Amino acid sequence: MSTDPHGRPRTDDDPVRTAWETNAAWWDDSYEEGNDFHLTLVAPATERLLAIEHDQMILDVACGNGAFSRRMAALGARVVAFDFCEAFVSCARRRTIENTDRIDYHVLDATDGSALLALGEGRFDAAVCTMALMDMESIELLAEALPLLLKPGGRFVFSILHPCFNQMGAKMILEEETHDRRFAVAPAVKVVRYMTPFRAQGIGIRGQPVPQTYFHRPLQDLLRPFLAGGLAIDALEERAFESREGDSPALSWDAFTEIPPVLIVRLRSK
Repeated sequence: MSTDPHGRPRTDDDPVRTAWETNAAWWDDSYEEGNDFHLTLVAPATERLLAIEHDQMILDVACGNGAFSRRMAALGARVVAFDFCEAFVSCARRRTIENTDRIDYHVLDATDGSALLALGEGRFDAAVCTMALMDMESIELLAEALPLLLKPGGRFVFSILHPCFNQMGAKMILEEETHDRRFAVAPAVKVVRYMTPFRAQGIGIRGQPVPQTYFHRPLQDLLRPFLAGGLAIDALEERAFESREGDSPALSWDAFTEIPPVLIVRLRSK
């Protein structure tokens, strides 16, 4: 049995897990192999930083419906993928039609240190966590396990909602300004909470059945456990949409070409 971040046994009424079990099938139908946010901002940068080579063994942490696991397998990787949401893992297995021999799915909690290590110490060339660290109440045990799971020089690439600009303490706003004696409306982000970690309810995709819990951490708290475990940052990217035509709402990330909603970081083991 896995435990919560305070060492207490997890129960079936864990609200974080319950929300994902409720949302999983709806997310899978909406997301399929990746939405615009993922395919434009997240996946290309993650693939660059992972630099996958043929037959490398990669651990996919919090794999969701397995979209990025399937992408890595198509690029030649061998993937061990897990999520604590059983419904998501069921979706992932159902959607995996090609490269089935290259992906091994598990129902596993990233806050369960012993279960993580049971996947195989020194087994993985790389690990990836795609847009999920902000969904985890605790990241400390994952940070402790990764240096043991990775081979020497192995890399860990994670993407996350940018904690400076895209979190529940940041608000999208429109401000009027003047350019060459003309009025214009400019999008901006107003940050009202940042330094103190907090949790809040929110939605990841408009229309999902129930809200999910987000766990905000400032950059120092986000990175500290991984650095303390012996990993070192050697690359990062901040991604924003490029200017493009369309009918998107004024307060959508399409309009924020100078403010990145996504942060992608690569760390390496010694």
